[in-house]
Amino acid sequence: MNVRARSGAAYFITFIDDFMRFGYVYLISHKSEALECFKRYLNEVENQLDKNIKSLRTDRGREYLSKQFEELCTEKGFIRQLTTPYTPQQNGVAERRNKTLLDMTRSKMAQTNLSISFWGDALLTAAYILNKVSSKSVSSTPYELWTGHKTNLNDLRSWGCAAYIKDHFGEVGKLSPKGKKCIFIRYSERFK
Repeated sequence: MNVRARSGAAYFITFIDDFMRFGYVYLISHKSEALECFKRYLNEVENQLDKNIKSLRTDRGREYLSKQFEELCTEKGFIRQLTTPYTPQQNGVAERRNKTLLDMTRSKMAQTNLSISFWGDALLTAAYILNKVSSKSVSSTPYELWTGHKTNLNDLRSWGCAAYIKDHFGEVGKLSPKGKKCIFIRYSERFK
């Protein structure tokens, strides 16, 4: 990206399950962070979801060709698949996901007056939504297939809409505001 996100990120990296279409997105400052992001992804897949990765398909970006990346794949027993240069169609699921994410991000940014530095928040929101909605390629939503839980769409909001948070420190009085007006920019990873 030409503009850094509020977090300082200049890039994003995606990991997507080819069968279930569930995707993870990480904002990164340098492409060299790819290995650490993959380790975070791997830990969540193994520890939180009790799943195993069978194969890993990537392009031939330098970030995926490091000795450490290769050693991790060997240690974990993944089948390593590297696409042929200049053939993004060999990794069509991931390439299509990235295109959709960027299209959704562009659309979200166009509907608000927020600074372009909010692109990371818009991108993470787009990823959240894609995991929660059905598509032609899978029988259920990616979220349901990945977690085994029913998808709840009640929390979906328009990106950039007004949001309110409870004000615990404001004036106390019957007619005092009980919340502060904010702008919804993304879903929390840690809280309900």
